[in-house]
Amino acid sequence: MPDTDKKIKLTMPVIVEGKYDKIKLESIAEGTIITTDGFSVAHNSQKLALIRRYAQKSGVAILTDSDGAGFLIRNMLKSRLGDVKTVNVYVPDVFGKERRKREPSKEGKLGVEGIDKDVLIAALRDAGVTGDAQTRRPWIDKQRLCDDGLSGSDNSSALRKALCAKLGLPERISAKGLLDALNTLCSEEEYISALNAVKVDRA
Repeated sequence: MPDTDKKIKLTMPVIVEGKYDKIKLESIAEGTIITTDGFSVAHNSQKLALIRRYAQKSGVAILTDSDGAGFLIRNMLKSRLGDVKTVNVYVPDVFGKERRKREPSKEGKLGVEGIDKDVLIAALRDAGVTGDAQTRRPWIDKQRLCDDGLSGSDNSSALRKALCAKLGLPERISAKGLLDALNTLCSEEEYISALNAVKVDRA
């Protein structure tokens, strides 16, 4: 990796296709990374609504594979998101097969997970979605989620679900996903108000 092994900072959420793409991106970058789970996002109204909120707040970057399916997913997303800020991040056509796969893809091209890390970093930088200047400082962390009862206890899942409903976030969002959403989409004041309201409702 160029310039030491320090991870680059993402200045907006990045949308990728699958979990292995996300794992690859997390190995080089810090920030919010969301998967489309292939084409299934087209039928997931909650995930689309969450992506739209991110896009309205800070814009989103779309990083899909360079094959035909990747471009279909990219275009579908842009169509479903409407008139919000989206940034295209493109990886070059590289032919080969990912190590975990028995056969190459239909078009024989590597997906995001198989692209060299330096090439991915260059693609993100060229698209203008990296850098420290625009990175919002997180105001909530894992420990606070635990302290507030949203993680690590028997009732955490139910409380998290109720909070998400109050804030208009997907009810099935994970604790990690909730952290990303809170730090990006909500102020601390909005969070405290919603959490207090939820606890009153559940009392």
